[in-house]
This record gives sequence, C-alpha cells and structure tokens, in this order.
Amino acid sequence: MLAGALLLAVVWVFLLRYVPSNAIQTIEGFVPGRDDLVRAFVPAAAWALLFLLVFGVLGGWFLAGRMLAPLRRITAATREAANGSLSHRIELEGSRDEFRELADAFDAMLAQLEAHVAEQRRFAANASHELRTPLAISQTLLDVARNDPNRDAEALVERLSAVNARAIELTEALLVLSRAEQQSFASERVDLSLVAEEAAETLLPLAERRGITLETSGEIAFAAGSPALLLQLTTNLVHNAIVHNLDGGTVEVGTSMRAGWAVLTVENTGDRLDPALVETLTEPFRRGTERIRGDHAGVGLGLAIVKSIVRAHGGTLALAPRDAGGLRAVVSLPA
Repeated sequence: MLAGALLLAVVWVFLLRYVPSNAIQTIEGFVPGRDDLVRAFVPAAAWALLFLLVFGVLGGWFLAGRMLAPLRRITAATREAANGSLSHRIELEGSRDEFRELADAFDAMLAQLEAHVAEQRRFAANASHELRTPLAISQTLLDVARNDPNRDAEALVERLSAVNARAIELTEALLVLSRAEQQSFASERVDLSLVAEEAAETLLPLAERRGITLETSGEIAFAAGSPALLLQLTTNLVHNAIVHNLDGGTVEVGTSMRAGWAVLTVENTGDRLDPALVETLTEPFRRGTERIRGDHAGVGLGLAIVKSIVRAHGGTLALAPRDAGGLRAVVSLPA
C-alpha cells in the first residue's frame, strides 16, 4: 500500500501537474485535461490499492504462518524441556535453512542435556551407594561392640580406622572429580615428563611390594594445565597399572610430543581384556572385577577422574587392550 501510494505521488508530482486543468480543443479533436485524467485514473488506482491491501493481508498472513510454524514447534519443545521432559525432539523436516539449523542445534543440545542429566543421576546414585557402605560397616561394628563388652577394643579400632580411611579416600576422590569437571583451576606450563617421574617415584614402594618393574622414559613434553590435577591424572594411571597387573609384571610410562600435542602413555602387563569392558572403565564406580586385587583396589573412580581431568584440559584419553595382555592408556593434551 505504501509503495503504491508513493508511486501515485510520483506520477502526480512529475507528470500530472504539468498537464493543464481543462481540456484543449484542437483541429483533430481535444486533448484531455488534468481533471479528465484524474476522473478516469482515480477509480482504477483505488481498486488497485484495495487489491494490494487484500492481497497483502492474506498473503502476509499465509506466509507468516508458514514461516513461523517451525518457531511454534521449537517453542513447544522448549516448554517441554522447561517442564523437565528432555526426551522430546523437534526433528524438523524440510530444506536446510536457518530454522532447520536452529531446530537441529536445539535437538543436539537436548540430547547432550539428557545424557548429562542421566549421567549425573547415575553418578549420584552410585556415590550414595558407595558412601553408604563404609557408614553401614562402621555402624555394624559399633553395634557389635556395644552388644559385646568383651570384644577386643584394639581390633575394633583398627577395623574402624580402615573403614574410615576408605570413606575419606572416596570423599577426596569425589572432590577431585568435581573440581576437574568444574574446571576451577589456573592453567600453567607443565612438563609431563617431570610429572611422570614424580608419580613413579611416589608409587615405587607399592610396585616393589608387588614385584612389578616400573619404568619411565620419554622426552620433555610441555602441556598447559593444572600441575596438581595433571599429577593426579598421572598418579591414577600409574596406580591403576600397578594394581591391575600380574605378579612380576611391568609398567611403562612414557612422554612425547606429537604435532602440537603433549602425549603421556602408560602401559602395563596383565590378563587379556575384553574391548567391550575397556570401553566402560572410565565410567564412575565401574570396576573390572575380574582383574582387581583386594588391597589398594581403589574406590572405582581412578579412570573416571582421569577422564574428567583430560576433558577439562581439552585433551583426549584413549584406552586399548594390549595384544599380549594388559592395558594401554594414551593421554593427549594441547602443548
């Protein structure tokens, strides 16, 4: 309507105002004047503008409905997600335009949120179960001691001390895992070769008690990250390699630089592992029961902590069974 009105105004300003108001009589007839042209042109222009109005309203309503239909689906999915239903997906069909890209991105976000919430619920349930176990054992020991006044107090203290130490170990592991997932650390320049040597030196007595040969080698490999968390990562990998090993076995720790990545490799001997089992070892509280020994077995969070620390540093963790038996863990961190 506005464009039509402007076009008529242009015709008036640049054309009609130069035409005489009255008709001009000539030998061959007469030339219509401005008034004649206006009387002939105004009704046709009015009908044209009326048609533009109707066509614009109906066409705009139809096009707006077609254009906004995907937004209504996205809005409905957003409301369902706000109400706690994360399983709903938009699955918008049609050409890959801006609405399709928005819907696909929203579906991907919902999938990640659903997986994250499920993982958090599973982790909370497992953590509650693991924390409840030492508390229940402590309560049982205290009840038995209360009902048996002649019970050996020293043995009771030792049992309670062991149970309490395991609860503390589990709690500290949970705190480290939470800190890694929140990425609440200052990034520094860390040499993985020195971190590997420190972790190996700390765990050398445990390896010697088990008759396991612990070897470290490799080149200087600088990575950006938290020295404390990277030491925790390396210690967990080496501890895991020592505990889940054969008597008289070996553990090899190496560092290297590969195309802008600082790489830490930990390999150990042991039984042949099922690749399907290896894929689940980084899940919290998931233990390979067929290869765990009773002492120093940990709380089932070692590799879960490693995975979280690696992810917080923007790196990758690859676990693979060795052909000769045992496990190979490769950590790649941005140099």
